[in-house]
Amino acid sequence: MQELISEFTFMNNELADQDWVRIKRDAETGIESVHAHFKGHAYDPHDHDEILVGFTQTGVQRFNCGRAIHTSTPGRTMLIEPGALHDGHAPEPEGFTYAMLYIPQSWMSGMTQSLGFGDVSSIGAAFKNTLADDQILHYAIQNAFTSIHHNEGKLARDQSLDQLVFQLSKHLHKPLSIKSDARAVVQRAREYIHAHMAEDFGLEEVADHTGIDRFRLTRQFKNAFGQSPHAYLVRLRLRKARTLLAFGLSPVQVAMEVGFADQSHMGLWFRRAYRMTPASYQKQCTNLTD
Repeated sequence: MQELISEFTFMNNELADQDWVRIKRDAETGIESVHAHFKGHAYDPHDHDEILVGFTQTGVQRFNCGRAIHTSTPGRTMLIEPGALHDGHAPEPEGFTYAMLYIPQSWMSGMTQSLGFGDVSSIGAAFKNTLADDQILHYAIQNAFTSIHHNEGKLARDQSLDQLVFQLSKHLHKPLSIKSDARAVVQRAREYIHAHMAEDFGLEEVADHTGIDRFRLTRQFKNAFGQSPHAYLVRLRLRKARTLLAFGLSPVQVAMEVGFADQSHMGLWFRRAYRMTPASYQKQCTNLTD
């Protein structure tokens, strides 16, 4: 089954009056398209496993990313690499509307390697700029978004995505590397968190695994990933939860699988990050009913 699926607008107590979010997911590529409108606060700081590319359609969209404040307006493109913390709000009373593609790293890796650009999917790959004034790239993102969000068919989807990857390749670079010993430490810490994601472990266990004290570990981890080990763990669980929900697991099952205390605990963090409940997200990504 190529595409998905279902779309609906919800305006209830999950969102402020006149806020809305519409999501579609292409089952073959795993790419999600998100079309949304917010007034005031949009969402708390969070990150994604996917590569995010999109544009503001109307209004002024302001967000923190890469330890800087960015302001996006119509005609500009937003480029956010995997693991980059970002939030969002509307500084103007009329709010903002935006369109975004969530591109899986594995899919992007296959595409860039086949086109001869190498593997740019890893957490080490970054965009040169979070905001870009590139009309050709803007047009490519818009075409790819339209083909997926409006189900224009496989040929339209494939051709628009090929063009998107080609244009994105011009905006990628490898960031300056951190010292090799610090890199090894944070890498071991990251691997431990991923391996024990569903467990209740403490900072001492992570520090013991890396071979340095917990204070240096936290400092080096923040320098590498821009967040504490606990914040990284919460967002790792949220990203995994999104994947499992899209595959149809119940919120109760997902909460247990990823390590949240219970469904309500997962729901609290999920709403803060994505401005919807796990159940609402699942309904928009699958054809499941209650």
